[in-house]
Amino acid sequence: MRLDRPVLQVALDFENLSRALPAAREAVEGGADWVEAGTPLIKSEGLDAVRQLKKAFPGHRIVADMKVMDTGAFEVEIAAKAGADIVTVLGTADDDTIADAVRGGEKYGAEVVVDLLNVADPLARAKRVAELGAAAVYWHIGIDMQMAGKTPFEVLAHLAQGSPIPIGVAGGLNSESVAAAARAGARILIVGGAITKSAQITEATRRIRSAIDSEKEVATELFRRYSGADVRAAFLKVSTPNLSDAMQRQGALHGLAPHLKDPSVRIAGPAVTVVTRDGDWAKPVEAIDRAGPGDVLVVDAGSGQTAVWGELASWSAHGRKLCGVVIDGAARDIDAILELGFPVFSRYVSPNAGEPKGLGEIGVDVVVGGQRVRPGDWIVGDLSGLVVVPRERASEIANRALDVLEHENRVREEIQRGSTLSAVQKLERWERVG
Repeated sequence: MRLDRPVLQVALDFENLSRALPAAREAVEGGADWVEAGTPLIKSEGLDAVRQLKKAFPGHRIVADMKVMDTGAFEVEIAAKAGADIVTVLGTADDDTIADAVRGGEKYGAEVVVDLLNVADPLARAKRVAELGAAAVYWHIGIDMQMAGKTPFEVLAHLAQGSPIPIGVAGGLNSESVAAAARAGARILIVGGAITKSAQITEATRRIRSAIDSEKEVATELFRRYSGADVRAAFLKVSTPNLSDAMQRQGALHGLAPHLKDPSVRIAGPAVTVVTRDGDWAKPVEAIDRAGPGDVLVVDAGSGQTAVWGELASWSAHGRKLCGVVIDGAARDIDAILELGFPVFSRYVSPNAGEPKGLGEIGVDVVVGGQRVRPGDWIVGDLSGLVVVPRERASEIANRALDVLEHENRVREEIQRGSTLSAVQKLERWERVG
């Protein structure tokens, strides 16, 4: 495969062809060279997706991201007959499958590119598949791995320098990272969400094309991926509905009302947990002194209706720079708390307070709003409610929630152009049968 300049390949990982085609037109207008029928699109629409893309863009190379693992020649042949110029085969397939796929492609004028997703030694595999006749290889960091904060750059330069055939790269690329990929030696830059989830696809594609050509970073409108200490910033960008969607509709704390003076306020912090009895406010107040800036106090008061929290506790927590308190029980002095602006979520509001008896524990697992919360789990809250995120999945879930937000931004743009949510999502088509 001879490439006179770096190629921009737009990956159309849509569920519906009706959304993929307009996005492809905008991307081609912005400078995309190759158009990829992504694996989800092919699985959803079949090879008719490839046919329609070839019909719409006869002058562009159409990539069928089949990820072939077996029956190499047969699957490459049917993709080529549908109009594919390039068909992907997984590098983890055996040599016979790859060699057979190459022969099938030669018969119908399609080239085979080998996707090195999850290959243990990508350089050795690139050299071997080149011997088998592959036209190029893709170094691919999958979406699920991206959510955990992984990028393609640790291996890319070494692979590009040693591979005898061109290297393509995929893995969360945007206008701020394609330049680094091009500088590292990638000849095929595969971009999905940074184009297809943009509100303005043509302009986003132009920015990415410019970054590739200049090998200089260009600012992106989309969110970068987060890990480690930056995870709070990610949580503060998304809503609790975004998080719930990212967690497969899990993690919501039910029945706890927000008391927020400013409806735009969001809280996000690791949990400092407390178990107490109805009306016993000693442990919740003592826990304030054990919490640090940015923490969220999470109080299991057994869903009691006697207040364990009020104005003075809120002032103490505010002074310690806690970002909020969550109470499966009652709070009082809500007018003063709203005036202070300290975020409080509680199941009940009651003027009655109990006595500081000191029963209970601090720093143990609790059950709040129907969810188990461990010390250090992340609590995110806004006007829509609360979500608990397991501490060991914090970076992953934050990135998945950003992905949900980016997707919603694109759908909103399509609706504002005159469509409807039902039409965009093809709801009737995807209704469950039986």
